[in-house]
This record gives sequence, structure tokens and C-alpha cells, in this order.
Amino acid sequence: MDLMFLTLVGSICALLFAFYLAIKVLKTNPGTERMKEISSYIQQGAMAYLGQQYKVVGIFFVVLFMLLGFIAWILPNFTGEHWLSPYVPIAFITGGFFSGLSGFIGMSIATRANSRTAQGASESLNRGLRVAFNAGTVMGMTVVGLGLLDLAIWYLLLKKVFLPLGWGITSIEEIPPIMITFGMGASSMALFARLGGGIYTKAADVGADLVGKVEAGIPEDDPRNPATIADNVGDNVGDVAGMGADLYESYVGSIVATMALGSVAGLALYKTNVLMIEKFIILPAVIAFLGVVFSIIGTFLVRTKEGATQKNLLNALHIGVWFSTIGIAVASGFLIKYMLPSHFGLFGSMLVGLIAGNIIGYFTEYYTSDHFSPTKKLANTALTGPATVIIGGIALGMESTLIPVFTIVFGTIGAYFFAGPGLGLYGIGLAAVGMLSTLGITLATDAYGPVADNAGGIAEMSHLGSDVRKKTDALDSLGNTTAATGKGFAIGSAALTALALLAEYGNKILESLKIDPFHLKDIPDNLVVISDVASKYGYQDFISGVQSVTGEVLAKLSVNVLNPMVLIGLFIGGVLPFVFSSLSMGAVGRAAQSMVDEVRRQFKEKKGILEGKDTPDYQRCVKISTVGAQREMILPSLLAIVAPILTGILFGPATVVALLAGGTVSGFILAVMMANSGGAWDNAKKYIEGGALGGKKSDPHKAAVVGDTVGDPFKDTSGPSINILIKLMSMVSIVFVGTCIGLNQLVIKLFNVIVGLF
Repeated sequence: MDLMFLTLVGSICALLFAFYLAIKVLKTNPGTERMKEISSYIQQGAMAYLGQQYKVVGIFFVVLFMLLGFIAWILPNFTGEHWLSPYVPIAFITGGFFSGLSGFIGMSIATRANSRTAQGASESLNRGLRVAFNAGTVMGMTVVGLGLLDLAIWYLLLKKVFLPLGWGITSIEEIPPIMITFGMGASSMALFARLGGGIYTKAADVGADLVGKVEAGIPEDDPRNPATIADNVGDNVGDVAGMGADLYESYVGSIVATMALGSVAGLALYKTNVLMIEKFIILPAVIAFLGVVFSIIGTFLVRTKEGATQKNLLNALHIGVWFSTIGIAVASGFLIKYMLPSHFGLFGSMLVGLIAGNIIGYFTEYYTSDHFSPTKKLANTALTGPATVIIGGIALGMESTLIPVFTIVFGTIGAYFFAGPGLGLYGIGLAAVGMLSTLGITLATDAYGPVADNAGGIAEMSHLGSDVRKKTDALDSLGNTTAATGKGFAIGSAALTALALLAEYGNKILESLKIDPFHLKDIPDNLVVISDVASKYGYQDFISGVQSVTGEVLAKLSVNVLNPMVLIGLFIGGVLPFVFSSLSMGAVGRAAQSMVDEVRRQFKEKKGILEGKDTPDYQRCVKISTVGAQREMILPSLLAIVAPILTGILFGPATVVALLAGGTVSGFILAVMMANSGGAWDNAKKYIEGGALGGKKSDPHKAAVVGDTVGDPFKDTSGPSINILIKLMSMVSIVFVGTCIGLNQLVIKLFNVIVGLF
């Protein structure tokens, strides 16, 4: 049996389980008429936003589809060069479609589960946890189910139908590079969804907090606050739909990148043995199938008791995640022993990824949960005002980058050497797959947070009482920690996936230059690809053919920083995450200003709002966030696509390699710092709201709210979008490598002509 069918089976199981849980959630009690009314406002606002976003993103996808179609289908008739596979434009569309669909489905359930979670919390803490967690699991299973469905269908169609017919594909190792394009489509959709949703939610959140809590002194989610519905809508469009699209692309990106490296490794080691080459290609996808099975089982283990502390709640979620992790680890060992018995070291590489993911997750939790000392110490800085809160939060975020960086460093080294000779880069890719293999349940623990946050808002606006609000706040605080942990997994996997994609980019350079990797001779100097590899190393001295040669080219390009083309690439790549963050943070600031002005205007013009006599204009605030997000998300998103293409055309592939390396390093560190600072600020505020340091409405509370306001775009807009940025730049570089090299040759010829005139 073709083992790839297991991946198809896994996708169907995940989707059926998601459907079962969705029905289960919808059958629970939605609460009072007031609760259902507020929930309907949130649903309508969220769907209206998504509808508008998909119109804008749809235009982008149509334009890029036409560009890819021109390069793949029309341009070869004039140039005789095939820079893209004819399947690339279609793969790009399917990747974007499934990425957006996963976010849409997850958000549809989340916006219906919020009132049900509030009602569940009024019955018992465990009831509220289970409803919210089931809703989050719908998102988790939908993401892995649709991801594996897209992957399995493409692979089986290309192998079983198009390859035998000879339609645009002649060998099995051509399949993974084609599939990387649907990763590019998924990343493009994810960037728009995460960035647009992040701008929306944080503009509303900042407006609601600054004017409502700080200036007017009313509670969070108070129905008198005009921005409160927009704030609750934002939790869904940013932290559910945006996050779902984000982790969809992380998931499929790690798998297809590793499949591409597997095709190279298998070809190098086994030459014409198609069966062995295919085993290397499909191993990551079959590991993902195991992840689905154990994630489903793990979800049944999540439950808690009445009166549980934050530690108890965290442990309840940990039990499910840890079971899934151990189960996948053991099963993957047997799988690798069965599929590739001569390369059992690959199990070590996969295990390194699992361990690294859990280390990053634990220390993310350590730095962001108010159960541990860093967040408690940050809360204490509120005693001296907002300035010290901001200083303390930035310092905490900077400190928190150390362990994740060393985890990735040692994880990369371990994965490389466990894999064995000639398989090091493939091992790094497997580590990324291992890190995300538990995504079905880790995303469930992440996605449940926004549901709990909405439930707290509905409890407040429906006047369910302080006891219910205390339970929803406990679930919400836990959600902040699990959301930060989920971001840690996404960012960590992004670093490993980017390394794998970088290696694949090196392979595509050689392929585009039509250089036989086993007989490197004269690589053109004018393309800035190092030409002395062949003279320094003879054919017999290469360790394992294709992959090692690619490694030599990339190592030579990366180490030789005296090469000005490499140096400028490092600088360009290093600054891009900062420019991107500046654009996205500025977007939140501008949209938030409009929200603050609107809330102040309503309070000023309708005096009865604060007295509870007049109803605020909620829809006006929803519209402000929607318009602001759509307008502001375009420029930062285009940066990820335009920068590597333009760099490749002007400076050549060596500069692009350096750009990707510089962007991965600076982007990873910046993303970890922003996510952890934001998470700690948020939970420091909730720690004070729980009664510490004077509790709500105290001066420390007001200072903590200011810190949380700064942290909101850190953790929910810029930070989580950076991991998409670095992977999207890599995928764009791979897809357009042939186009860029061809145009770069024209640029060099034009430059030489101009120089000759003088």
C-alpha cells in the first residue's frame, strides 16, 4: 500500500473529529437571551470583517496567479526557458484557499462557543473549560486536517495521474518543489490574515482599554464601552482566524520543505532507486498522520476540578499535550525503523524537534504566566508607574530570547548530526516536523483562549455575577499563557523550517543554473555563485553528492562575509523584520487613534452612555477597526514578497541567500522578544486584577493597563506575523529563483553595457 494514503486517512479522521466536536459544542446551552444577543453581535462583526478581508486578499491572489501563470504557461513560448512548473499557479491558489478556509471554520465555531463557554462556567469551571477547549480543538483538527488533505491530494495526483501521463512532470523528485508553492499560497494568506486580524483586534483593544478602563474607570468588557463589541470581534478575527491561517502555513510549510530535502537526500544516496527516494519524501507526511492520531486521543484527557488554580489548569492542558508528545515519539521510532531501517538516526532528529518544541513552550510559559516569578516581578514594577512597567516588560522579553535561541542552536546541531552523513539538512527539516507534529492538540490549547476571553466579555455584559467572571478570567489568563506557548512553537518551527527552505533554495540555484551537482565546473562568476567549489573539492571528495555540494555552495556563500554581495544581503535581511514590525505597529497605532477618538466622542456627545441610559454605537467602532485593518495590512504584506524578488533580480542569488539568513536570525529573536513581552504584560495586568497590589482601579492596575496596551500589538500583531514573514520570503525565493536568475543576467548585461559607454 502507498503509505501516502495514510496521510489522506489522517486528514479525513481529523476533519471528522472536528465535525463531531463542532456539533457537540453547538448542542450545549447558549445561555440567556441577552447572552445570545451579544454573541450574535460578535458573530456578525467577525463575519463582516472576514468577508471584507477576503475581497481584498482575493484581488492579491488573482494578480499573483496571473503573474505565476504568465511565467509558467506563456513566457516559455518566447524564451524557451521553463522557470516554473505548469502546476505552480494552481498549487498557489489551493494553498491560500485551504489556509483561509481553516481560519474561517475555526472562527465560525469560536464565535458560537463564547456564550456557551460563559454558560458552562456558570455551571462549573470544568464545564467552561471543556466547551472552550472543544471549540479550540475544532480549530486544531481543522488546520491539520485541511493541511494534510491538500498535501495528500497534490502528492497522489502528481504521482498517480500526471507523472504516468508525463504531463509537466518526469520524475518523483520533482513533486516536492511543486508542492512548496502551495506553502507559498498558505503563507501569503496567513500573513494577510494574521496581520489584518492583529491590526483589527489591537486597535479595538487599545481603544477600549485606554478610554474605558483608564479614562472612564469602567470595567473591562463593560457594555457602556462603545469599543467592547469590536474588541470581542477582534479576539476572533485576529487570534482565531488569523492564528489558524498562521499555523496552517507553519504546519504544511515544515512538511513540504522537509519533503523537498528528502527528495534530494534520497536521490543522492540511492540514485535510481525510486522506492527508497519516495520513502524519504513521504516520511514527514506519515509522521504527521501519527500526530493526528495521538492528538485526538490527547484531547480526551483535558479536564479539571472546581476551584482549580492556574497551576491546576495548566497541568490539565499539559496532560493532553504530554501524552500526545510521548505517543508520537514512540510511534515515530517504530515508523522510521520500518521505513528507513538503515537511517534510524533520523528518529533522533525528529525527537530533537519534539523536545526543542516543548522546551521553548515551557520557557515561554515560564516568562509569561503569572504563576512564575518573571511576570509577578513585572507586576510589582507597576507600583512605580507605567514607565517602569514598560521598561520591565521590554527587559523581560529580551531576557526570554536566550533559552529559545540556544534551544534552536543545539536542536539544529543535534538534528544535523543524528541524521548521519549526507542527511543533516533533512534531519533539520524532520526536527521542524517533529516540533509541529502535536499541532492538533497544541493549537487546541491555543485557540481555546480567545473563546474564554469572549466568554468573560459576555459574562460581564450579561451581568452573570462576579463568581462566573472569576472563572472566565481564570480561563482567559490561562489562554494568554497557552497563546504565548503556541506562538513559541510557531516561531521555533519557523526557524528550523527556514533553515530547511534555505537548503532547498541552494538546490534550486543549481537546478536553475543547469549545473550538474556531481560535476561542478565553472559556475558563472557574474551570478555571484562561488566558482571555486569545484576546484577546491574534486568529485570524489564530496561526502554525499547533491546535498553536500549544495551545502558547500551555501556554506561558501554564507561564511565569506567579505564578499560585498553577501554582506549587503545580511544587512537587508536583518533589517526587514524591524521595518515590517515598524509598519505593523504603526498601523495599530493609527487605527487605535481613530478608535480612541471615536470612543471619546461618544462619551462626550452622549452623556447617558456612562450612566447606562443610552446605548453606545457599537457598529461605528466595528467599522473603524475593519477599515483600518484592510487599509493598513497591504504594505507590510507586500514587503515579504517584493523584497527577495527585487534583491534577486538586482544582486543575484548569493545576496538572496544572505538576506534569508539575516532575516531568519533577526526575525526569530525579535519575534520571541515581542511575543513574550506582550504575554507577560497582559498576565501582569490580570495578576493585579485578581486582587494583587490593590486590585482593579488601583494606580498599579492603571499602570499595568498601559503596559498591556503597549504589549497588545507586540504579541498579537507584529510578533506572530514575523514567523510568517521569514518563511514566506524563503518560499517566494524558491518559487521565483529561476525568474530572478534569468532577469539578473539581463541586469548584469545592461550594467556592463552602461559601464562600457564610459
